[in-house]
Amino acid sequence: MKIISKNFKLLAVFLLVIGFTACSDDDDNGTTTPTTVVDIALANNLTSLAAALEATDLVTTLQGDGPFTVFAPTNEAFTDLLAATGLDLNDLSDDEEDLVRNILLNHVIIGETVNSSALITAGSGYTNTAATGPNDENLSLYFTTSNGVMLNGSATVTSADNTASNGIVHIVDEVIGLPTIATFATTNDALDTLVTALAYADSGTPTVPYIETVSDATAGPYTVFAPTNDAFSDLLTELNISALTDLDTATVDAVLLYHIVNANVQSSGLPNGTVTTLGGDITADNSAFTLTDANGRVSNIVVSLVDIQAINGVVHVIDKVILTPQ
Repeated sequence: MKIISKNFKLLAVFLLVIGFTACSDDDDNGTTTPTTVVDIALANNLTSLAAALEATDLVTTLQGDGPFTVFAPTNEAFTDLLAATGLDLNDLSDDEEDLVRNILLNHVIIGETVNSSALITAGSGYTNTAATGPNDENLSLYFTTSNGVMLNGSATVTSADNTASNGIVHIVDEVIGLPTIATFATTNDALDTLVTALAYADSGTPTVPYIETVSDATAGPYTVFAPTNDAFSDLLTELNISALTDLDTATVDAVLLYHIVNANVQSSGLPNGTVTTLGGDITADNSAFTLTDANGRVSNIVVSLVDIQAINGVVHVIDKVILTPQ
């Protein structure tokens, strides 16, 4: 990767500072100078990350009190990012600088030190990063641990628990891109049937091209009420059919529209009353945390799986498929 020329001197100074502070005591009190997450990155030769932090004015931020949890991409990961996007960190427009800063912040959890054992104990789940999406809501990060610690279904932790004075650094083998609704739908196995339904609707004449739309970082923003696999299984029993393909694509299209709102509505903004979806009106109860369709069928919003924030919208998982008026 072409390293930013203007950062060569900066990086050299950082390395000298690390070398100096590692073997020197503070003149006043004899204590060792704190080693921040930025120092840890440099100590692990993550010079491309350090250059990107400098280009986006984030060095001082990550030298602050924290605590921070940082998922730090390798130099090779940054090479891949720049090759794929055509970005030149030495010549960023204002919009490009904002984009790169948000991508970097998508690797940072502020206010918490999350070690690998905590992730492994949890198994899988969502947390928020310092990156922001619609309405300045913090983006979500999905982690799984069945085959090592993996983030948003692609980036894998290769060196965990590098401890700093203001947090912890986990080195990852890929830059974690800003997630879309599709990112979260395709990485959580509990939503496999929803993805299948979207693809099936797309095979007909959909009202919107579902997979393309939820994958588009510039689309929306949308709110998606996402039925679980079990919700779709229950629907098949309810309709006395054996597969979604027993329904025509137009019917599946019409049903899916009732799960999408043309706005980014986090759970705190859920009304007590009418919610207008792309398909029509349903009713929300923001105290019971339920949605009721035109047929009186009640779907519970899964309280542990709300506010899954993507760059193009937010996902709330529900336990029953919303149907069109019968």
